[in-house]
Amino acid sequence: MTPQTKAKRKKYKERQRDISIMGMTMTQKILAAHAGLDSVKAGQLIRADLDMVLGNDITSPVAINEFEKAGFNSVFDRTKISMVMDHFAPNKDIKAAQQCKQCRAFAKRFDILNYYDVGEMGIEHALLPEKGLVAAGELIIGADSHTCTYGALGAFSTGVGSTDMCAGMATGQAWFKVPEAIKFNLTGALQKNVSGKDVILHIIGKIGVDGALYKSMEFSGEGLKNLTMDDRLCMANMAIEAGAKNGIFAVDEVTKDYMAGRVNRPYHVYEADEDAEYAEVIDIDLSAIKPTVSFPHLPENTKTIDEVGDVKIDQVVIGSCTNGRLSDMKIAADILKGKKIHKDVRAIIIPATQKIYKECISLGYMETFIDAGCVVSTPTCGPCLGGYMGILAEEERCVATTNRNFVGRMGHPTSEVYLASPAVAAASAITGKISGPEEVE
Repeated sequence: MTPQTKAKRKKYKERQRDISIMGMTMTQKILAAHAGLDSVKAGQLIRADLDMVLGNDITSPVAINEFEKAGFNSVFDRTKISMVMDHFAPNKDIKAAQQCKQCRAFAKRFDILNYYDVGEMGIEHALLPEKGLVAAGELIIGADSHTCTYGALGAFSTGVGSTDMCAGMATGQAWFKVPEAIKFNLTGALQKNVSGKDVILHIIGKIGVDGALYKSMEFSGEGLKNLTMDDRLCMANMAIEAGAKNGIFAVDEVTKDYMAGRVNRPYHVYEADEDAEYAEVIDIDLSAIKPTVSFPHLPENTKTIDEVGDVKIDQVVIGSCTNGRLSDMKIAADILKGKKIHKDVRAIIIPATQKIYKECISLGYMETFIDAGCVVSTPTCGPCLGGYMGILAEEERCVATTNRNFVGRMGHPTSEVYLASPAVAAASAITGKISGPEEVE
């Protein structure tokens, strides 16, 4: 670690103790601390220090090209850069192989500590929390829009372009416009077969895909204790689908329990001030939410399972950075156990990390999936972005636990993607049409 980096860390720790100005949201407090300011307000432009810079096999090569074009010959901190080969790895074609080779060479040149390739990689937004590389109070940027996932841990994390990733790798800093916030006051508890995916689809259906445009979606309230960490990771992941700059959850015992044993460094918990200003406060009763499906071609086009009707499908994908965690695998396995995939449906299961893959084997989930007629893939983003491992043909329909259902997202422009929870996806794979779990119990 360079003397400059040590000095930055010392200064940052001192700032953490000093952030006590009233009237700020969680996000604003984190940004203020990292910018060396006593306070910030919505709309303010700041330059802030970064705790982690993330890239993948698609976005990192662009950043590396800019890095070399600018003449940089060092990175700000080899321990605070992560590169995860997850979109087209194992490589699907020559171009994908070249991109990964370029990332591999860069990581070797600068001795990047957190470089993950075939055999040890996972889907980036599941892998980083699992590895303890993100923590409460930290500031993370990633050249991938779903970097907002880490707000589940009480961090400020947001997606940026590859040029910002380049600057972040070289300088350890980035520019931000401080966002205003929407507060989501959570009450109640989820019903059976309802998960965080249903909650965030319900919210996006309620406020729209631009309902939180460049705002922070801040989740708190007495209902928070009834959401698991996997529920929160899923919800924060899809904050971008409402146009948000970031999603962030108040830190509680669930958060601390998750970080225990994973995060091996001190972290700081920021709490919103009682007089923090919000653009809007929205009450969400978790007990009133039903299994929810997002119809083509926008995440806001939602219907509850009892409103769906008869929608026949051709494919099911259970996985992604949104719903590829162990609890998602368990939900799917419990529904699929002893049953068979519909003869007209292709079912693809993708555990999000190697660790989750191994746990699925030891818990017997893999046998359940294969016996039901599913195919199980190594961790990859593949089908989510229409890359590989599950491309849709003309006019085919897919129920996916992914996060986007834009035109042509998973293949042919006339294909359709329906976003749903692992429970709905698994049930639909059995019936051959969009179905609730109770239809196969």
